[in-house]
Amino acid sequence: MWVACPVFPHPEVDVVRQQTPGGADRSSRSRRERLRSTAAVFTSLTALAATSLVAGPAVAARGDGPCVLTRTAAHHSLGLDTWNPAYPRPVNTLDAVMIFLAFPDSAPTTTPEELAADYFPATSDFFRRASYGRFALRPHPQREWVEMPQDSTAYGIERDWDAGRRTAYLRDAVAAADEQVDFRRYDIVYLIADPDAPGVDSDATKVVNFDKPLRADGQGIRRIVTVFEQHPPDRNVLAHETGHVFDLPDLYHRPVDGKGDWDTYVGDWDVMGSQFGLAPELFGWHKWKLGWLDRRQVACVPADGSTHLTLEPLSADPPRGARGGTRLAVVPTGKDSVLAIEARGGSGNDESLCTEGVLIYRVRNGAASGGGPIEVVDAHPQSEACWDRSVYPPLADAPVLEGETFTVPGEGTRVEVAERTRSGAWTVRITPGV
Repeated sequence: MWVACPVFPHPEVDVVRQQTPGGADRSSRSRRERLRSTAAVFTSLTALAATSLVAGPAVAARGDGPCVLTRTAAHHSLGLDTWNPAYPRPVNTLDAVMIFLAFPDSAPTTTPEELAADYFPATSDFFRRASYGRFALRPHPQREWVEMPQDSTAYGIERDWDAGRRTAYLRDAVAAADEQVDFRRYDIVYLIADPDAPGVDSDATKVVNFDKPLRADGQGIRRIVTVFEQHPPDRNVLAHETGHVFDLPDLYHRPVDGKGDWDTYVGDWDVMGSQFGLAPELFGWHKWKLGWLDRRQVACVPADGSTHLTLEPLSADPPRGARGGTRLAVVPTGKDSVLAIEARGGSGNDESLCTEGVLIYRVRNGAASGGGPIEVVDAHPQSEACWDRSVYPPLADAPVLEGETFTVPGEGTRVEVAERTRSGAWTVRITPGV
């Protein structure tokens, strides 16, 4: 049995905003909304995925303390006291095989080499920068097409895929590739369908988790990234999907009626929110969970008094031979929640961001993927920015700027940003609410 992981699929339904500000480029905004608002889909199997994958023995304890939220049964829980062993941990090097699938009803017009170049080295570079070089995603693209036994139209490929047809597709793909691929050599499996085949639908791109692993070469395959992208694909789409392989949640919001904005939780911030975001660098909390920030780089702010810190930009490379200084500050706000505070600057994965400054966001360990486990706090709720580029302009200027003081609504925590250092770090004072 397989269960679909809620992921970040692709354009499907136009979503129209209720308001368009004066002077905005309506045509460019309409195009962006089509790309953004339909780029995420939940499935009704989320709860099943959570039950089947999150349960299990805990490993790699990070320790306890007021700033370390415990891992819960929520799907892709952002508790980080332990690592969920059902997922590969992105430290050192992981090997990913790319299998290219052709179908009897369509002769490919691209080559495996061309499709591999759509995703790599861009995806590996994203994770190398995000991890400060602590993790390498090493792709192994196959050189030849693998012929599927049935026409592309026979599998009924679409966003909300029929379970039987999806299972048939996955089993056929693994069986067809087994002669060419030794699955024992790889930690991650990408199935890349011929984008020009008539039955291929880009909305169906998903990570598929298996309740009972598929077997090939004596290897249990617990999840597969199924890719049905156009050529060239959406920006950062494979980085988002690969994030799910590492137990990271969806950060977008799906409106109940399907109409409205999908990006109200985090906007442009973090690739797990939007593959089109201007600041796709993973949140510091995600980096702590994945093991790319260690305890010395995280400041746990005590409840009494004020704490003065120098926050290094999250996306900046650390100086040679250095650990990188403090990258994340955490203020406990309850048993199951914290405020996270980090500096975001225009470098690395964030080179195209809209606004530099000190970003504040709430983290909840009991919220499931897609249910708001992270919500950015807007320090400028009366203004917006980057209408021509941002996926959600109201949060594009969310950071606290140099010389500003902001008090978090409902929490009372005050964040004062004094100045920038010559190296580009932010000096801040954090005073928890009482």
